[in-house]
Amino acid sequence: REGIIKGLYKLYPAKSGKAKANLIGSGTILNEVVKAQEILREKYKVDTDVYSATSYKALQDDALECDRWNLLHPGEKARVPYITEVLSKGADVTVTSSDYMKTLSDGLARWIPGRLRSLGTNGFGRSESRANLRDFFEVDHRYVVLATLTELAAKGEIDAKVAKQAIKDLGINAGKRNPLNT
Repeated sequence: REGIIKGLYKLYPAKSGKAKANLIGSGTILNEVVKAQEILREKYKVDTDVYSATSYKALQDDALECDRWNLLHPGEKARVPYITEVLSKGADVTVTSSDYMKTLSDGLARWIPGRLRSLGTNGFGRSESRANLRDFFEVDHRYVVLATLTELAAKGEIDAKVAKQAIKDLGINAGKRNPLNT
């Protein structure tokens, strides 16, 4: 209940108890993130924690409030933003996916420990099926899997060949046009 109100809660923990990455989904995309968790665990042996973001605004408001309090109270014990507190207990790679603008999660980057990769639609509207839109804007489970593997490879936790193979395995067209340039 507290996490729902504060803007973030863990929905599905890593099966092994030790996550290599945090996956955050919001709205209807959360189902895609859950599917990505299954694929990452079963096919690529990468365990993840899945979080539901109920309010990026609440998370940012809390973080900004902590920053302000810390600024005005030097020498006192610093307050820690809720999102930092929650995510610092787990992996230091986080991938977010949303039907909304990626700037919502990007706006939290300085309070998220480690690496962050945000996937989002950036507010563009199109008339298509949900599956086609999620593929077009690169926010579906396949892109969550690829983003996670790419970030883990950048950290040196897995070989980059795994991410390259995932592009083939998942049927991702690496040569398609950037959806933000259409």
